[in-house]
Amino acid sequence: MPYNNTQQKTIHIVRERLRALCEPAYQAFVVRLVPNIPAENIWGVRAPALRKLARQLEQEGLAEHFLRALPHTYLEENNLHAYLLQNEKDAQKALAGVLTFLSYIDNWATCDIGTPRVFHKNPAPLLHHVPAWLDHPHAYTQRYAIGVLMQHYLGTRFEEKFLDMVGLHKSDHYYVNMMRAWYFSMALVHQWQASIPWVEDKRLDTWTHRKTIQKAIESHQIPQERKAYLKTLR
Repeated sequence: MPYNNTQQKTIHIVRERLRALCEPAYQAFVVRLVPNIPAENIWGVRAPALRKLARQLEQEGLAEHFLRALPHTYLEENNLHAYLLQNEKDAQKALAGVLTFLSYIDNWATCDIGTPRVFHKNPAPLLHHVPAWLDHPHAYTQRYAIGVLMQHYLGTRFEEKFLDMVGLHKSDHYYVNMMRAWYFSMALVHQWQASIPWVEDKRLDTWTHRKTIQKAIESHQIPQERKAYLKTLR
C-alpha cells in the first residue's frame, strides 16, 4: 500500500531517528535472535530507546501517521508500532489498532511486546477475539492469542478451559508451538494443580511436552522438588 505524503514524511523522520539510535553490535545480536528477518531489515535499536521514541512521536502528533503507514519495512518499525499501541489509552482505539496490526506481525519479538496497557485491568475485549485468533492461518496471530491467555489469564481470571484452548491447538509452526510450551510452563508456575495433569498424562504433542518441561525446569519460579518431579515425566 503506497504511503501518502504525510506518512512518507513521518516514515522519513522515524528512520532518521532509528539510524541515529542503532548499535552495530546489538544489531548483530538481534539478527541471531530473530533469524527469519533479513539482517538488512534490522537496525539494532534497543527497547528503551524505542519506547522513548514512541513517546516522542505521540508528543509531536506523529504517532497516528506512523500507525497508518503499514506495512513497515524494519523490525524496529514494527516494534515501535507495538509500543505505540501499548501506550494507547482509549480501549476502542487500542483494540482496533491490534486488529489492524496483527496480520502484519512477522516475528516473535514484535509479537511478544504484549498487549496495550489499557487492557491490563480488563482484558475481556481481547479474550473475545482469542478463539478467532487461534483459528487464524497467520502464525503470529495465533502466538499473540496464546500470549493474551498467558499474560492476563493465568492469575485470578484463570479457567481450566484456557488450558484446553492452548493444549488442543494444533500447529506445525515452530514459534506457535514454542509459545504453547511457554504458556504451559507458566501455567505450571501459577496453576500447578490444574496444569500438571497435562504433563503427567502426556496430553501435549511430544515436542511441546518436552519443551514445556525444559522451560519449567529452567524457571526460577518453580520449587526444586517440583522440578525433580517434572524430570521424571520427560
